[in-house]
Amino acid sequence: MTQHGPALNFRDFLDGLLAAGDAVSIDQPVDPVLEVGAVTRRVYETKAPAPLFTNLTGAAPGFRILGAPAGLSAHGRGDGAGRGAYGRLAAHFGLERDSTPRDILEKLIGAMHADPLPPVVVQDGPCKENVRTGDAVDLEQFPVPLLHQEDGGRYFGTYGFHVVRSPDGTWTSWSVARTMLHDRTTLVGPAMPQQHIGMVHDMWRKQGRRTPWAMVLGAPPAALAAAGMPLPARVSEDGYVGALTGSPVEVVKAETHDLYVPANAEIVLEGWIDPEETAPEGPMGEYHGYSFGRSKQQPVFHVEAVTYRDDPVLPVCAAGLPPEENHTVWGTMISAAALDVLRSAGLPIDLAWCSYEAATCWIVLSVDIERLGRLRIGERELVAEVAEVLFGSHAGWLVPKVILVADDIDITDIDQVVWALATRYRPGENEYCFPETPGIPMVPYLTPEEAASGRGGKAVISCLRPEQFRGTHHGTTASFRTSFPASVQQHVLDNWAAYGYR
Repeated sequence: MTQHGPALNFRDFLDGLLAAGDAVSIDQPVDPVLEVGAVTRRVYETKAPAPLFTNLTGAAPGFRILGAPAGLSAHGRGDGAGRGAYGRLAAHFGLERDSTPRDILEKLIGAMHADPLPPVVVQDGPCKENVRTGDAVDLEQFPVPLLHQEDGGRYFGTYGFHVVRSPDGTWTSWSVARTMLHDRTTLVGPAMPQQHIGMVHDMWRKQGRRTPWAMVLGAPPAALAAAGMPLPARVSEDGYVGALTGSPVEVVKAETHDLYVPANAEIVLEGWIDPEETAPEGPMGEYHGYSFGRSKQQPVFHVEAVTYRDDPVLPVCAAGLPPEENHTVWGTMISAAALDVLRSAGLPIDLAWCSYEAATCWIVLSVDIERLGRLRIGERELVAEVAEVLFGSHAGWLVPKVILVADDIDITDIDQVVWALATRYRPGENEYCFPETPGIPMVPYLTPEEAASGRGGKAVISCLRPEQFRGTHHGTTASFRTSFPASVQQHVLDNWAAYGYR
């Protein structure tokens, strides 16, 4: 029996988006070369429903593409409070469409402290409806899109995850990283040594052996999100997915080796990573919003088997200017991991949020001013403690800038964050740089030397005022929420339509 629910079955997730009006079926012919990417980019930038392309030029009948699977939505925003804006993201976790960022983060953190529920092995699943092995493998049978005109090739894996396991069998890693089509039986893509896939690949390489590997596309949405979460090394994401959804994810054995993959995935690629072989990959439009016109030598992934559902759906992320999935999914998972590590250290942090608009290049921390006042510490001491805890974690390695604000700011509202930066940060006094701290080398403003060394470009910016370290605020905010009695606010809300507003 197939496992169901939007968090555990991509097809159910898609049906839910269509039923809610947050996805639209595009039945007219669309070219996977650039047109799919252009429509998807336009969807991100207008917060339109996710596009389901059902008639792809040059593709076999039934093959489909879903763009913007976790884009933000304008759908359901009628109350003016952004309700429903995070609907696609919330559906990844089986939450209601009107869930708030805090609702989502608390769900993710709760699962981090729950007992893992390991996967359940089943004998068969929808991902085995079609099986191609050996000479029958042809990746070019799929409508692999060219997403940007500057891309160095067509990208098969932009919204899927790798499955690898350590040679001793104690660690199974599900991790997100892109893959570019190389030829009919190979892909090429990054496996950075700081990423879990890179760590596992290095274990096999040191033994002179090729790495058994699989890639899952159209995965259970909760599994895809967990694969992008900066969990500690040697923590298997598959057990976290069970804790997150309340049900063990059903997995099935691969055709060619002993890895296990979600049974109801849309598409599964199986094979191995060569210990030494590389090929040019990229350029590609990146999560930080830029495309740099150069390729890099990256590992080659050899595909020996392909299995897929009938009428398979390939989900794609057209990376670039935010917000897109690198920000909505990856940024949210980073936020949850960062908040958990800061809370666990006893720091007075109420909420953490990677502002989607900042392309995962900063994280904003809401400081509980009442708790801060009780600590009787100064700004430099608070910054040092935050930096030590956060920059020492995998989540902190991924985000170069940290912004501290008081808890009177809704840090999930970019307008309020900008206002706090403009009115509370004092140039030359409230910024603390950490040039020797390790960080992800993909940050676009790093010098070549910093990127090569994996250090530099990290800072903590404080928007906290001196009186807030004593537990008080200087002045009050002049806004609808703060400048009028609750009765007046409610009267205005009740009469909003009568005033003539939608």
